[in-house]
Amino acid sequence: MGFNAKGLVTAMTIASSNTLLGLYQPKTRTAQIVSAIAIAFLGSMVLTIAAKVNVPTWPVPVTLQSLAIAAIAGAFGFRLGVATVSLYLAQGLAGLPVFAGAFAGVPYVLGPTGGFLVGFIVMAAIIGWLADRGAMRNFWTGFGALMAGNMVMFAFGFAWLLAMAGQAGWIDQSNVLVSAFEGAVKPFIVWDIAKMAFATLTVVGGWALVKRLRA
Repeated sequence: MGFNAKGLVTAMTIASSNTLLGLYQPKTRTAQIVSAIAIAFLGSMVLTIAAKVNVPTWPVPVTLQSLAIAAIAGAFGFRLGVATVSLYLAQGLAGLPVFAGAFAGVPYVLGPTGGFLVGFIVMAAIIGWLADRGAMRNFWTGFGALMAGNMVMFAFGFAWLLAMAGQAGWIDQSNVLVSAFEGAVKPFIVWDIAKMAFATLTVVGGWALVKRLRA
């Protein structure tokens, strides 16, 4: 078995060199861990602010969370993207007022938006994994990566809504599939395409700025 020095270096780092964070992370392991914890906390604060900037539609509010998650995972990569979203959800489960609604805790997560909240982790994982492999270096591969993560997140949210359809007064019980789609997915399609495009421009713009500074 050969010694893969490149693989060892990659395994020891918090962020891939294909991500913006990976270009500037500290060299020592201890400093990387400390900076990663700080970045995850700052990222969870950004997600909280993004949740509070919302239009309180029912059953799922319109927020900036998907934009924030896309930008964070696209810039930070898989490990810190997932860690940031997981920390945010843990704060909400603990009762901290970080979600879009006026309350938090387990009852909120088990409500109509629960599937989307779980989907946030999967979204961050998909986008971060693709970012680690260089997807965010140009607009079209970056936009494709963000849209892939976003669509899977919506699939989780939609499946969750269908699972609780029998006890949801806002769903037409005679046409559950269409009713759930019309109420909780269709209104967000155009907005999320725009949010993913903006997040892509933000991260890709960061790469362009790095190239300019290094030129």
